[in-house]
Amino acid sequence: MSAVSPVNHHPSDETLLRYAAGRLPAGASVVIATHLEGCPVCRARFANFAAMGGRLVEEASPELMAPNALAEAMARIDALDATPPTPPPARIVRHDIALDLPRALRRCDVGRWRWFGPGVHLSRVTIPEAPAARLTLLRVGAGRALPEHGHSGLEFTQVLTGSFTDEFGTFRPGDLAEMDSEVEHQPVVDKQGECICLAAFDGEMVLSGLFGRLVQPFLKL
Repeated sequence: MSAVSPVNHHPSDETLLRYAAGRLPAGASVVIATHLEGCPVCRARFANFAAMGGRLVEEASPELMAPNALAEAMARIDALDATPPTPPPARIVRHDIALDLPRALRRCDVGRWRWFGPGVHLSRVTIPEAPAARLTLLRVGAGRALPEHGHSGLEFTQVLTGSFTDEFGTFRPGDLAEMDSEVEHQPVVDKQGECICLAAFDGEMVLSGLFGRLVQPFLKL
């Protein structure tokens, strides 16, 4: 019987292959690990890719697998299988905002919320073994829209609470948005409540329009 999941938006095959081979940047790896915690469909896909080993990775990309990539991938699968599906939550509270952290974030340092724009706050997430990785918690108020923007590299955004809608559909808890440099979009948080996402950036957010060009020099996520 195939795995069933309420999740509607998933990482691409290429991304899961890179994750299985240990070739994703550290921030993106944490986002994908968070997605796998709640998505049995992608856990099954990941297990298949990891079991196939280097052959699929070589076909998908000219990069070679790291020598210990398969062993590490199988260890990740074993850890996922060995962990109860609904573990006791670990909770942080920042400025009266409580958030149950995914397992992949519990070893990280989660910073304070800081103002980024009207209705928008950011919290820097520091990965112990990769402190320079660009990993961020993004909190956007109900009904708020982020500026229309593109990306100079890849962006991975995992919805933790709430939901948002853009040109590619509605993203709810458990959904993952994977955007590349060819995409421009404007996420709008649904009116039912604020949305908190975990986002990793491999490149810069590039704002569109006159306002975007004016504030772009000051934009740091």
